Amino acid sequence: MKGRQKTISQFKKDCIFCKKEVDVDYKNIELLSRYVSSKGKIFSRRISGNCAKHQRVLTKEIKLARFLSLIPYVGRGLVR
Repeated sequence: MKGRQKTISQFKKDCIFCKKEVDVDYKNIELLSRYVSSKGKIFSRRISGNCAKHQRVLTKEIKLARFLSLIPYVGRGLVR
């Protein structure tokens, strides 16, 4: 496929945790659920727009909330 190139969007998303100085907490389910897909997967840093520091913290808090059964491991449609 010569002549066909991928178009990649080159805009930078800003980390809302750096911008607004919001603390990531495992008890804030509304905030954590924004970064989890309907299948239960955690969005990557590239998609969510977070910086590396806050993405690590966010991932840790999502996993803790899952462990405490505050948010599900899988989406609603996948449970048998």
